[in-house]
Amino acid sequence: MQTASVTGKIILSGEYAVLFGYQGIAVPAPLTMTVTFAEDTTTKDLTIEWAEVAGHHEWQQYLMQIIHECGKFGGKLTIENQIPLGKGMGSSTALVIAVCKCLLGEDCEQQAKQIEDTVNPGNSGIDFAVIWNNQPILFSQDKPYQLIDILINNPLKGALLIDTGEPDQQTPELIKWVTERKDELSEPLSMIGSCTDRLLSGEDLREVLTDHNTAQQSLGIVTDKAKELITKIEQEGGAAKVLGAGSRTGGCGMVLAIGIDTTKIDSKYPIIPLPLNY
Repeated sequence: MQTASVTGKIILSGEYAVLFGYQGIAVPAPLTMTVTFAEDTTTKDLTIEWAEVAGHHEWQQYLMQIIHECGKFGGKLTIENQIPLGKGMGSSTALVIAVCKCLLGEDCEQQAKQIEDTVNPGNSGIDFAVIWNNQPILFSQDKPYQLIDILINNPLKGALLIDTGEPDQQTPELIKWVTERKDELSEPLSMIGSCTDRLLSGEDLREVLTDHNTAQQSLGIVTDKAKELITKIEQEGGAAKVLGAGSRTGGCGMVLAIGIDTTKIDSKYPIIPLPLNY
């Protein structure tokens, strides 16, 4: 029996901007996905146990694509997951890495990256880098990423992950939409890039997240529902931003919030508090 466990990710700064040459910062999320494979040499068939995706054909199909890229295996694959699916915390990349590590071995980085590029075309690489290393990273597409100590002073102490619901649009569609408008979006993209520089200089996370959210809204990937939530958080003295690709309509995935108590958040939103020592 082989088991591999990986984390999700939290992007502190850089959504979309990293696609256009700016730096971004991502940290591992204290939520995990664990894949276990029990080989059965008497069969070439693979049985999958992942109750979470029952009725979610797109995730079942995505998993089968990853497995197909890994090769032919007989036995039972079991998945246990804490990472919200499709909500900006790296679940799709985590699934690639966890399945590859489980089926191909811990030293499969290059193979896993090739599979990631196949099943997630157009990805920036930031998710893969932070999840593979399970350490905070400074990421840029035009140079090797760096492992950094951005969490050393515990800036996410008391932070909340707030679930605003599943986005109506998938990440590739949103990336295409933003890319088509990159010239008119130069100012907010530059602002997001500057947020990374400000975090590296030691500026207070609350101030940076406020400006980052403003820029994300200018990109058009923060829904009205998420805007209302974030405005309420800011009025209460906190700061927040959408994690990942966001959305144009519907839910906006997970929102990272700091400096706000859970009692100030509308009870309709599921909340995951980050560990105090995170």
